Amino acid sequence: MQSIKELFRIGNGPSSSHTMGPKKAASLFAGAHNDADRFVVTLYGSLAATGKGHLTDQAILGSMEPVAPTTIVWQPKTFLPFHPNALMLEAFRGETCYDAQTVYSVGGGALSDGKKIIALSENEGRDIYPMTTLTGIMEWCEATGKSYWEYVEECEDADIWDYLGEVWNVMKDAVKRGLDNEGVLPGPLSLHRKAVSYFIKAKGYKASLQSRGLVFAYALAVSEENAAGGKIVTAPTCGSCGVVPSVLYHLEDIRGFSTNRMLRALATAGLFGNIVKENASISGAEVGCQGEVGVACAMAAAAANQLFGGSPAQIEYAAEMGLEHHLGMTCDPVCGLVQIPCIERNAYAAARALDANLYASFTDGIHRVSFDRVVNVMKETGHDLPSLYKETSEGGLAKGHKFA
Repeated sequence: MQSIKELFRIGNGPSSSHTMGPKKAASLFAGAHNDADRFVVTLYGSLAATGKGHLTDQAILGSMEPVAPTTIVWQPKTFLPFHPNALMLEAFRGETCYDAQTVYSVGGGALSDGKKIIALSENEGRDIYPMTTLTGIMEWCEATGKSYWEYVEECEDADIWDYLGEVWNVMKDAVKRGLDNEGVLPGPLSLHRKAVSYFIKAKGYKASLQSRGLVFAYALAVSEENAAGGKIVTAPTCGSCGVVPSVLYHLEDIRGFSTNRMLRALATAGLFGNIVKENASISGAEVGCQGEVGVACAMAAAAANQLFGGSPAQIEYAAEMGLEHHLGMTCDPVCGLVQIPCIERNAYAAARALDANLYASFTDGIHRVSFDRVVNVMKETGHDLPSLYKETSEGGLAKGHKFA
């Protein structure tokens, strides 16, 4: 299992798999073929079906056009066997293609050649966690008396806390920017930003309703920044980037938790997200939105429960509920944009994460269905979903809406 640095990626929205991943692939290929006369990039499956709404073409052209003229070919009905998000990059001299590479954007901004992760550094793609199930890690916690964040600390490099500090600052900045920005989000839906109005209205309520309204506002703020191409952190993806920051931002604000405790909560959230990434998927194109917003809810629930002093068993229970109650959620973005229903789903999942934390806090942590079991079921459920419900914008809420 790889570093949580690869789960928490800092970059620009609106999509980790459809924007960040293809941009990285295009940049790498163009850099290695700077003598080409022209490039042709063929997008397959989900990348082609929702690529325009996710700005996939703009991300690719922005990386390749400075090197050579680039043509993009769209093949939404063709799915390559390894992953629904596939692209083939070809370099030409004259009419002759002298090199080609097929790459898969497997979620969270990561790339694969179909066998292994394509690494930009010697550490990327390197397995550093010897245990890859939550059950095993929880048993380690019980045997050592340590918590999940301490397992992260033992496995990661010494700079992990500096990195998580940067992640936390970017998350908080996204909340603040989102609360300050107003207007209409880019794209044909003409969707107005709502974060600032939720924030103002929440301030007018008494404590309990105000708390929930503020969490909504913070989640909307980050998700709207992502939809506008702003700088965010994948947690675990761009499409679900509002859940973890909103919950943690709110808890830091109302409870005054120290920065060290916030970073430890982030480490725990990253560990739970990593378990899903390793054993199932965080790609909406592969398993539906349960792998994005559902996983984000589990991550936020685990982080919140740790902040409130939960035991390893209670933290695991909170995360299990956060994921379990998103099982089967489809990925059906209207017009292929990360706006409807994605933005509202972030706000709702943030509230669910706090509910899961509270529910688990009332228990001793003992329950029948383990987090690992839910991860396996999520994977099975995702693979059983028809492709039109997995980021193709052909079914569900997206049916009948096309990007112009």
